Amino acid sequence: MRRQLLPLALVALAVLAAGASSTFAARNGGGALFIFNGHLMADAGNSPTLYVDISGGNRIALKKLVGQGKSQQFAVGNNTQYIRWTNGVPTVVPESNLVAGDRVSVRVRSPRRSSLAQIEATAAGRVADSGPNAGFAHKPLWLFIGKLDGPASGGHLTLHIANGNQRALQRMLGQPLDQTFSYDAHTIFVLWQGGVPTLISPSQLVVGDRISVRIRARASASLGQVESVPANHVGDHEPGN
Repeated sequence: MRRQLLPLALVALAVLAAGASSTFAARNGGGALFIFNGHLMADAGNSPTLYVDISGGNRIALKKLVGQGKSQQFAVGNNTQYIRWTNGVPTVVPESNLVAGDRVSVRVRSPRRSSLAQIEATAAGRVADSGPNAGFAHKPLWLFIGKLDGPASGGHLTLHIANGNQRALQRMLGQPLDQTFSYDAHTIFVLWQGGVPTLISPSQLVVGDRISVRIRARASASLGQVESVPANHVGDHEPGN
């Protein structure tokens, strides 16, 4: 039987939805998460700095860019992880794999009140590279995060929802915390261990693990309609979530 949403949980979801234009800015001891999206202006090589022509990012990052130029440089270091995404599949690559023109997403954790210069001087935790011809989704992202209630099977998996992006949390208001999502042969399942991604099958998801489900569906879709759309991506212990 599905557990009903308690009033306290309803309030918590409402607070999360109101403040989450990006996904979960503050994390354990690492400050706020600043995400800067754009294109590399020069080959990365083994440089301690990445030069990026900024075209987007999460809200707190974009606020730091007000009155600043689009071209910015970000520090990277020995602990920076580089992820190359190809057809939705992530692979850990060396910094030298990043070349001019690639679309990148630079993720930096720094105190929320840091200046742009302080943020850029802090070595990025992760840089995602989508290559030079990254496609753009035609439908908005719905992100749901929670613990896996039972084994995934028959094209469905059930989560006890704990978080998500603003769009998803708004649809969750007044709904049971346990929700069932669809997947099919095109859904990509990725297990993250120590920040390293590995492709897995649905049967390898472990009950109780923290799972993130990404779905592309109409902005006006109901929760039920979103859940009937096969997920694009399912992450197990995905970093940052």
